Formats: sequence, structure tokens, C-alpha cells
Amino acid sequence: MMLASLALRPPGSAAPQAVERLTLVADAGIDGDRHRDPASPRQLLLASSATYADFDLAPHALRESLLINTSINALPSGTVLQIGDEARVRLMFVCEACGRLDLHGAHVAARIGARRGVLARVVRGGAIRTGDTVRDLGPLLPAWSDDWHERVAQVIDAMPPDTVIEYALLARLAGIQSTYCRAFPRFLASLGPAYAGRALAARVASPLARWDGGGLFDTRRDQAPGPDAKLNCC
Repeated sequence: MMLASLALRPPGSAAPQAVERLTLVADAGIDGDRHRDPASPRQLLLASSATYADFDLAPHALRESLLINTSINALPSGTVLQIGDEARVRLMFVCEACGRLDLHGAHVAARIGARRGVLARVVRGGAIRTGDTVRDLGPLLPAWSDDWHERVAQVIDAMPPDTVIEYALLARLAGIQSTYCRAFPRFLASLGPAYAGRALAARVASPLARWDGGGLFDTRRDQAPGPDAKLNCC
């Protein structure tokens, strides 16, 4: 596999900007990108050249950060890709095809479905450039579900005992829009009291400590891995 192109979305920019080089920052995302966020599983979007060819899309229509010349849609969540000599990214879950894609043609979002691309986190930083080799290191880390309901439950399952989490942060950690917070009370209640009591609105008081998400995405409990070492996860 190879990097076919790169794009950056600086803060305040609506459209991706083609670049020849990006700097990935471990546990944070792309340096200078609006989606850089240590608490997000959506730090970058990887798309495939095959999707562009199959749907005859204009450049950057998928709004990806990294375009790869080979399809990656079949790679499982938890797969780690090494890009160039330094950087590594962890595939998290499929990126939903939003209605914005229909600006590029009738029913494009529906036709693309799950082929828009895969969202990822940076597990090892470094400079990457167009033309860099992308190497599949295998599924070294725990998988995350494509279903947002399951991701919300997964976040709560990872919380330390005797803590609560605010709805807004729960949405951020699960990789969904803040508008989903309105659905949390009913959804969490459907999972039972063990879940319903762990999340709350920011204005609601609680005697329990509020969890900040620390350790949820931790892959470096031990020292940083060598070039061929497997990554440790909490």
C-alpha cells in the first residue's frame, strides 16, 4: 500500500487542503488540523482510491486526511498501519457516509454506504509524505464497533469504579456528534441502571468524581514499542 495523497483541514477551514507532508502527533492527531483531539477516536480519516474510481468522485470529496491507493475497508478495527519509517495509526471504525456527499451527485451517500473510509487514531507520531509506503501490521489493538450504541457502552465499560461522565464527553469519546446527547438518557436507561447511572448532564450534581476519559485509548502503558514490537493496550 502507498499514500496517494494527503490533506489538511486547518481550524476555521471548511474544505480539505492538499499538502505533500503532514506531521502526525501521538495520541492527538494531525498537527495543525481542526480534528486534532486527544479525546477523539476520529483524529483522521483514511479513504481508498478505489472508492473515488468506483463512484467517479472529485478530489477530496470524501474529506479524507489520507488517501491510500489500495482498499482498506476490509481491514478489521484494531489494525495498526505503519506509514513511512515512523508513524503508526490505529484503525477505529468505519466513517459514516453523511448527507454532505450528496453535493457530489444524487444519492451518493446512500450508494457509498460503508465505503467512505475508516477513522483512525495516531499511536506513534512522525512526518508522513505523499508516496510513503503503508504497511499493515495486523490487528494489534482492541476493536471498536461501527455501531455508535455499542461504542457508548464500550466507553462506559472502561470507566473506573465510582465515577460518572458528562454526556458531552461521552459523545466525544465515542466518536459521535454532540446532538446524540439528547438520545443518551433513553438509550442508557434501556441498558439498565449500571449504565444509566454512569452518565449525566453537565448541570447535574453528583457526589462521584467526573471521569475525564484518561486511559481509554492508552496503548503505551509500557515503554514505546520498537519497530517490530506489538503494542500494549490497557
